[in-house]
Amino acid sequence: MPDKTFLNWPFFDERHRALAAGIESWCASNLSSAHDKADGGRPVDLDAACGDLVRQLGRDGWLAHTAPDAGARASLDVRGLCLIRETLARHDALADFAFAMQGLGAGPISLFGSSEQRRWLARTRSGEAIAAFALTEQQSGSDVANIAMTARQDGNGYVLDGKKTWISNGGIADLYVVFARTGEAPGAKGISAFIVPGDSSGFSVAERLDVMSPHPLARIAFDRVRVPASAMIGAPGEGFKIAMATLDVFRATVAAAALGFARRALEETLGRARKRRIFDGATERAQRVVDKAVQLHGGDGVRRGHIVERLYRDIRALRIYEGASEVQKVVIARQMLAGG
Repeated sequence: MPDKTFLNWPFFDERHRALAAGIESWCASNLSSAHDKADGGRPVDLDAACGDLVRQLGRDGWLAHTAPDAGARASLDVRGLCLIRETLARHDALADFAFAMQGLGAGPISLFGSSEQRRWLARTRSGEAIAAFALTEQQSGSDVANIAMTARQDGNGYVLDGKKTWISNGGIADLYVVFARTGEAPGAKGISAFIVPGDSSGFSVAERLDVMSPHPLARIAFDRVRVPASAMIGAPGEGFKIAMATLDVFRATVAAAALGFARRALEETLGRARKRRIFDGATERAQRVVDKAVQLHGGDGVRRGHIVERLYRDIRALRIYEGASEVQKVVIARQMLAGG
């Protein structure tokens, strides 16, 4: 059992301690045996495996933490989300992905959606509907204000045209929260957010993207996709604010998932070190935990299918999505300087 003394820190209460114990027990019962896999860690049917995990997480109530009750707006408990992601990541990277992307995709609706739009949340919480957050474009990764996709007002609705890339759950999602330029003002102030069902006419998956840590990822296209005016989340021009508010909630959970990967790597490495003596120690300095785990495992550490090799691939993406590490450092530096 991993160390849990941090749960006694003052910002955790009994509710969080019960949550941590519950998700740990659930993972032990439901994620103890890996999905049937081939190709050194990729599930035989990646889409089906992800869908199964979403349904399991919804069935057993864990997705309720990714969106408040559909009946009313409520804040998301970031501490609880972090505890769940740390535990899921420590057990199974795809389970962590399924949980996190369900929260990210539903986040704009949870935080800013109308009562009609919030009806989607009953389906995302139960695992009946898979959600996706469609923000990134080829020319605008961290530079969100530079997105080019358009949403043109037409009668009592909008017509969406453009492409998005690196979209998690792309190709399997039932709903996409899509950010497009509506033109109220230049830059960030001219972007709006829309709910687009995955079966909308004119929507297509242009390309499925294969990455080191396997998960559903795609480049998606919108060719005159028509949505009603009621599909807009918030007001025209509020898309940037909605995107940033959602990312602000879930960025903290990325660190929690990274901690889960690192703790699993540490557990594996300690077990290895107790069984095998390498030369007169393993004393390299200034190495990150997962990288050190790979080093200490020697040849096994880079063998496809070995848990440490998988962790090495899984953790790499966390330095990129939901804001590249370099961008996050700039944000932190600005806050530190402003407060100094």
